[in-house]
Amino acid sequence: MIHNLQLNSAGKLKHFLDIEGLNHSILTDILDTAESFISVTDRSIKKVPILRGKTVANLFFEASTRTRSTFELAAQRLSADILSLDINTSATVKGESLLDTLHNLQAMQIDMFVIRHQDSGSAHFFAQHVLPGVSVLNAGDGQHAHPTQAMLDMFTIRNYKQQFENLSVAIVGDIMHSRVARSQIHALNILNTGQVRVVGPPTLIPEQAESLGVQVYHDLNEGIRDVDVVIMLRLQKERMRGALLPSEEEYFAQYGLTAKRLQQAKPDAIVMHPGPANRGIEIESSVMDGSQSVILNQVTFGIAVRMAVMSMIAVQPVADA
Repeated sequence: MIHNLQLNSAGKLKHFLDIEGLNHSILTDILDTAESFISVTDRSIKKVPILRGKTVANLFFEASTRTRSTFELAAQRLSADILSLDINTSATVKGESLLDTLHNLQAMQIDMFVIRHQDSGSAHFFAQHVLPGVSVLNAGDGQHAHPTQAMLDMFTIRNYKQQFENLSVAIVGDIMHSRVARSQIHALNILNTGQVRVVGPPTLIPEQAESLGVQVYHDLNEGIRDVDVVIMLRLQKERMRGALLPSEEEYFAQYGLTAKRLQQAKPDAIVMHPGPANRGIEIESSVMDGSQSVILNQVTFGIAVRMAVMSMIAVQPVADA
């Protein structure tokens, strides 16, 4: 199976491409390792030498601020050298193939690639063609997966709720086009979350969504009733084909998270959003800035989680190098 591409001969991470296909032990190891890196951000010198002498290339074929910045900070704090490719002026814009770009960058002795691309499967493609000892991290591929975002979300949930087994988690919004939602669902189920719900209009929920191990709701009040965690998603308008929604105003009227609607959740429920958040479309400003919101904490935790994944991948047995 293609997911075995992620693991070395010892069953440890070699690449990080997708949550699907990984097990409870690996996800827990990522969360525990990230925990050990949280304290690094409190030091006067925010660095550890794990990637000293290694070069990490950030290849972002899609626009990103939050993900790209946290990956760069994570690599810097692990003492890596960083190459960030400006895609707008890169050879791919001039017609060079993705494979040729990879080969040319590998000639520069790159040790680890972080790739975000608009095409699903692009990170797997890279991982299939890199040299032995070179690793690939998926920073988001099309509508397919965004594994590090899912893991920083899992870290956030565990930080505030301590465990997953008795939790009820609702993911609200554009499930159909969201690579984040797909990765979150896989992670929550692998970590044995008590109940995973998806909430949204029928046009934005995949057919047979229940086969992913979720309960489907089309009414927001019902969908978030008595949940412990509410994860809001933005509308992926750039990936929609056709008129799936009457208007943004109508969407907010039906599915926007307001302070009044949040009262349906448990009093200590946390509100999350992978970003970028659109105020007044999927979430009310009073909720986004309110006491139950942990959205900015997600960004902070993202650095530690990406440090964790990079550090775990960097420690490879000689036979897999």
